Amino acid sequence: MKQFTIPFTYRSKLITAIKNKRKEKDKMKKDFSPTLLDFGPVQIFLARHFGFCYGVENAIEIAFRTIEENPGRRIFLLSEMIHNPRVNADLKQLGVQFIQNTAGKNLIPFETLTSDDIVLIPAFGTTLKTEEKLNEIGLTTTEYNTTCPFVEKVWNRSEQIAKKNYTVVVHGKPTHEETRATFSHAAIATPTIVVNDMKEAIELGKYISGEKPAGNFNKEFAGRFSENFDVENDLQRIGVVNQTTMLASDTQAISNYLKQVMVKKYALDETNVEERFADTKDTLCYATNDNQSAVYGMVAQDADLAIVVGGYNSSNTSHLVELCEQKLPTYFISSADKIISEKEIIHFDFHTKEEKTTLDFLPAKKPVKILITSGASCPDAIVENVIIKLNSFFNTEKSIDEMINCFL
Repeated sequence: MKQFTIPFTYRSKLITAIKNKRKEKDKMKKDFSPTLLDFGPVQIFLARHFGFCYGVENAIEIAFRTIEENPGRRIFLLSEMIHNPRVNADLKQLGVQFIQNTAGKNLIPFETLTSDDIVLIPAFGTTLKTEEKLNEIGLTTTEYNTTCPFVEKVWNRSEQIAKKNYTVVVHGKPTHEETRATFSHAAIATPTIVVNDMKEAIELGKYISGEKPAGNFNKEFAGRFSENFDVENDLQRIGVVNQTTMLASDTQAISNYLKQVMVKKYALDETNVEERFADTKDTLCYATNDNQSAVYGMVAQDADLAIVVGGYNSSNTSHLVELCEQKLPTYFISSADKIISEKEIIHFDFHTKEEKTTLDFLPAKKPVKILITSGASCPDAIVENVIIKLNSFFNTEKSIDEMINCFL
């Protein structure tokens, strides 16, 4: 796989040594058990896969190279490069301005841009409408485009089934930048609708089966479907794709459910199901799959708590939190600074979208066993800082440098 040049401040000697050692021993990625960092009174179980993925490193390399090669020029980002506060803050400090927030609301009017400016397309991609606006100004949307290739893969899959007259059902968070971009690229070619979860998929299934009257559809799925969507005609042939960072198990369950709805309505079997339901293989990216599988392997350990590190608006990170929460107390933090002391941690509740404080989060026992992972947009250096902070509360038997040597 391609090696990217990213700021060394995002790297971690400890994490790099661990990942290289695991890769050397498990080239085929078949072992999803965590790595034990035994510091004596505190034991860290580090997920097999976590941190920057191909698409994130690609985006970061392009962004920082663009800044370096274009001194004096105004450089803009359509929205956050990736969902990590550290990376986005670094870009702002270097003079990069953000045109939109993550919800697509303009912070800087397009009218103030000129053809001499540079506009970076974030890793999530963008809508065709936004691309058109930029092109009208005379700005290229290809030279500084950091769209993840795995997101583009979903767009290509949508285009393929659109050519066969399937309607595209996108499993994703409707307001997420990637989902909005995928919806845009699919809707230009075929009727398209977004479902957020299984509950919405079940309701969509009722329109397919005829259990619900078509007249209710527009209100129930307002803002989720393409222009001129015809419920009675456009749900006769469908295919499911997804926002690449959703839970794999959720996407599979939604796909299986809608497939069975089609089978039941049209009396299909495995020999002719493709007449109504497109054979779309899973469109989750490799990193999302690996990181989620690694969490399943990690939570199988006997541990006291889990810490998940990443941006609070990161979809893939929130799903890792969701998986950990099913097994043990879990704390979602953006950096080591959120660990105030051995008695206090400030963490994000992604259900309520609010930070809260928990006291006595570390149990009064030894060894304390902690599971740690991070999202695909989180620098390894932040994870190392979390480990260092946790270790500072204990009289550890090994230093970080000594632990690094164990993996060299």
